[in-house]
Amino acid sequence: MLDHLSVQVRDVQASAVFYDAVLAPLGGRRWMEFGQVIGYGTDRPDFWLGPTSNEGESREAHIAFAAPDRAAVRAFHDAAVAAGAEVLHEPRLWPEYHGSYYGAFVRDPDGNNVEAVCHVPE
Repeated sequence: MLDHLSVQVRDVQASAVFYDAVLAPLGGRRWMEFGQVIGYGTDRPDFWLGPTSNEGESREAHIAFAAPDRAAVRAFHDAAVAAGAEVLHEPRLWPEYHGSYYGAFVRDPDGNNVEAVCHVPE
């Protein structure tokens, strides 16, 4: 249903360092950069970072990235920890969502809830 998603961040370069690290284990990489805008994806840019243009408080977003397997979820988590992210939930099964929902949740530099999730049984 979604074609792409863009989030506004306070410090594009700090966020780019974070997303470079955590998206690599999921097969994601930078596809495009122009000015202060960076596009990430696996086969095309579908996740974008740009500078905030609003004054005042921002609202927390929840962003879930697809992982090909549980090892990639764990690698995402490890990369986030190495990048200094706050861990919200360690990698684990979430049977309340469905029997093979395996995810890890961290905070990005702007406080967003960022998840890697795998839906494939082990």
